[in-house]
Amino acid sequence: MQSAPPPAYPRGSTHAEVDVPTLGRVELPVGLFIDNTWRPASTGSTFSTVNPATGESLLSIAHASSEDVDAAVKSARLAFKTTWGNNVHAAERGAALNRLADLMERDKDRLAAVESLNSGKGIRMARDSDVADSIGCLRYYAGLADKFHGQTIPHYGTEKFVYTVHQPIGVCGQIIPWNYPLLMWAWKVAPALAAGCCVIMKPSELTPLTALMLCDLAKEAGIPSGVMSTLPGLGSTTGDAIARHMDIDKIAFTGSVVTGRKISVAAAESNLKKVTLELGGKSPIMVFDSAHVEKAADWTAMGIWFNSGQDCCAGSRVYVQDGVYEEFAAALKKRAEATGIGMPSDDKTSFGPLISEVQRDKVMTYIEGGKEQGARVVTGGKRWAKSDGGFWVEPTILADVHDEMTCVKEEIFGPVIALSRFTSESEALERANSTTYGLAAAVFTRDTQQAMRMSAALDAGTVWVNQYALIHPGAPFGGFKQSGVGRELGTYGLEAYTQVKAVHHNLSQTVEWPL
Repeated sequence: MQSAPPPAYPRGSTHAEVDVPTLGRVELPVGLFIDNTWRPASTGSTFSTVNPATGESLLSIAHASSEDVDAAVKSARLAFKTTWGNNVHAAERGAALNRLADLMERDKDRLAAVESLNSGKGIRMARDSDVADSIGCLRYYAGLADKFHGQTIPHYGTEKFVYTVHQPIGVCGQIIPWNYPLLMWAWKVAPALAAGCCVIMKPSELTPLTALMLCDLAKEAGIPSGVMSTLPGLGSTTGDAIARHMDIDKIAFTGSVVTGRKISVAAAESNLKKVTLELGGKSPIMVFDSAHVEKAADWTAMGIWFNSGQDCCAGSRVYVQDGVYEEFAAALKKRAEATGIGMPSDDKTSFGPLISEVQRDKVMTYIEGGKEQGARVVTGGKRWAKSDGGFWVEPTILADVHDEMTCVKEEIFGPVIALSRFTSESEALERANSTTYGLAAAVFTRDTQQAMRMSAALDAGTVWVNQYALIHPGAPFGGFKQSGVGRELGTYGLEAYTQVKAVHHNLSQTVEWPL
């Protein structure tokens, strides 16, 4: 069965030109990608994006409707039944992912420049971290595509033989956030395609550009029509239509707890589709008296000020033992004031603006609230003096906080550390675990037994010992408590896109009827 060829649309309705620092004037896709072709939204609706470094309008993007979601799902279902899923060798799926990784490698400077422009992160960080790590993720799952398998269960003598098969779930909706547009795309798409699923991708309405660029690369890599559709749009419209669609088998979401709850409800109220959620965090870092203070300060700085604090596992609650509290606070202050804050297009910049005016104002509200509740500002606490129309907030340390302060309890999603002291190991553990979140945590100590005790007792999906923030494609990532459901990355991330079938082969059993 073959679908009719998709209609051709004027290129001006699906592409637009924009000035990109380091690249000049470039044409970028701004439409919907369905059936391996570009099209405008069926309603003609669009939404605007903004440059976070200037506050100026960037591009207007097609806003996918529920009818567009229907079209993408129909295309994906056809591909799943004919050209993807169990219809091709797993090694072929892996080869396609490797070809896509090759093309991303070829276009890494272009991808990094657009990622930097759209998200505000420094171009060097985008190139050397986001693009490079996304390529690494694709290559990991390309290699894993033909490495997962079921079990034989030969436990029933001459009566029967049982085995299991891991099959792709089917058509999967994927909704990704704005803080790591490329990387979150890779975390979702790579395991899904490796497992044999087809994908309906909705990038964040704030940062859709690189997800759209990758569509052309996927087509060039030979990924069949319908296997990957991309539908930009708002969460309340396009996202809700994906979450509630009756022919989508699974939804994977990264974002806030509030939105994660809404997606869970929508999935349950529709066809009870499977759900993977990677949600927020308020991750604790504990620095003990035995820790190497300077190294702990380096890792803590990266744990909160990497990506300008816009990270679900940012180490935003820092507990320091009495004996090194002042020394650590001073060391951390030096690192805050040495942060490479600047324009995203500058290769020296490692700390760019926050994503939006709304996010900047939210962060400033938390800072002001902390000050009103008695926190001491060690450094930062205000907008960057050279912000102009951009959305920067300086790296900030709020010291001498207590656990009932709003800035300690709630996720800020910005470059703000809440710093406090503790006396005993049991106190540190109790306070670290006293949260509704459980995404990540870290322990800095030179006592190996203490490190083992703490890492075992912390309620977090990821625990770092004497480091922070480094994540690898082969290690699972996900949260305890309200920080999520399921795991991404590693073999667990691939399993999340499969379902297990048990097959019973009768060898000698009979049944008499009636019973």
